Amino acid sequence: MALSLSAASHSLCSSSTTRVSLPPAAVSSSSSSPSSPSLVSFSSSHSLSPLRSLASSSSLFPHSPSLVQRKHTNRGSSNTVSPPTRAAASDAAQLKSAKEDIKVLLRTKFCHPILVRLGWHDAGTYNKNIEEWPQRGGANGSLRFEPELKHAANAGLVNALKLIEPIKEKYSNISYADLFQLASATAVEEAGGPEIPMKYGRVDVSAPEQCPEEGRLPDAGPPSPADHLREVFYRMGLNDKEIVALSGAHTLGRSRPDRSGWGKPETKYTKAGPGEPGGQSWTVKWLKFDNSYFKDIKEKRDEDLLVLPTDAALFEDPSFKNYAEKYAEDPAAFFKDYAEAHAKLSNLGAKFDPPEGIVIDNGSVQGEKFVAAKYSTQKKELSDSMKKKIRAEYEAIGGSPDKPLPTNYFLNIIIAISVLVLLFTFLGNNNSSDYSGF
Repeated sequence: MALSLSAASHSLCSSSTTRVSLPPAAVSSSSSSPSSPSLVSFSSSHSLSPLRSLASSSSLFPHSPSLVQRKHTNRGSSNTVSPPTRAAASDAAQLKSAKEDIKVLLRTKFCHPILVRLGWHDAGTYNKNIEEWPQRGGANGSLRFEPELKHAANAGLVNALKLIEPIKEKYSNISYADLFQLASATAVEEAGGPEIPMKYGRVDVSAPEQCPEEGRLPDAGPPSPADHLREVFYRMGLNDKEIVALSGAHTLGRSRPDRSGWGKPETKYTKAGPGEPGGQSWTVKWLKFDNSYFKDIKEKRDEDLLVLPTDAALFEDPSFKNYAEKYAEDPAAFFKDYAEAHAKLSNLGAKFDPPEGIVIDNGSVQGEKFVAAKYSTQKKELSDSMKKKIRAEYEAIGGSPDKPLPTNYFLNIIIAISVLVLLFTFLGNNNSSDYSGF
């Protein structure tokens, strides 16, 4: 996609302990050279060993159903089989563990950009005008199949699939669609970007015939860049603010002319890697997620930094410019809007099982809910009986878990109690003096 990221250069481990065993139908990285310049075709530049051609029905990963089904044999009869048990598209515990493995991968391979791109390209085929799943495209794991991998916009993404294949093999109860989006969001976060409010449970397509047709992802250098961006991203249901915010992810990565037709073979910022040297980056620190993309495009002072037609359009189109100027000056605003736009993109076209999705990270709590221990004067947890007593007193004056009391209620109560304590202490001392006089 025009807002796609180039792959950070990285090399696959050659050690036998990290050998990737591909099925006979693995894709060669040279199988998808773009026929026209497209930002989405940027890829990692490491070389792959020769791989045999894919059969038309094969996936890079060994195929397994997106929904886990297990047969349970009745002990009373070896011939009796109960109906298949239906499970969620992904297992929450495995998602958490896989995220930690992805972090390790990122810290050793510097592959943040290509993993972000992987998630974006799987989701970015969504068409809001098509209701049926999976015809509508979107985040459904179809990118693992050869027909879609061979799209010019996806050149080099076979390298991303090879990187995460060991993780998929280790955590078989995670759908491909979820793994792609998990890797993408984690890459942004690990590069210093905002925490993405993600949910999981995306159901996978099961066959290459379910892949979307080529041409749904944008180009980097169309005749009318701003119009082209709107045409593509409005089709996904995204607006101008989200287009500009997502563009900011170009703070990561670099473009390689041998892959995309754009950029320089090498610059002072990329000649030493990390990973394999070369390519042209949008920013100086191209593995750090921040708002420098907007600042550098606005200034246009460094010839070693890449500015594509779709990048320049952000400061030329009046509507886009409002947001681009804002993000160049306000990194917090950029992070907030980017996190929301990334989460929205990652859900496009997806079918969730369970329907409400699976959340593996603690989300922000709306309002201040009642937590008894929070009002303890000591660090130790209160007993259950004390919690009940505090809750009863709290609710007696109008509070509830869903309707927290304003802070001044507690302040007034504390002041009133303090005044009463002082008053009784004063009166008690006077009485004690009087009695002692007899």
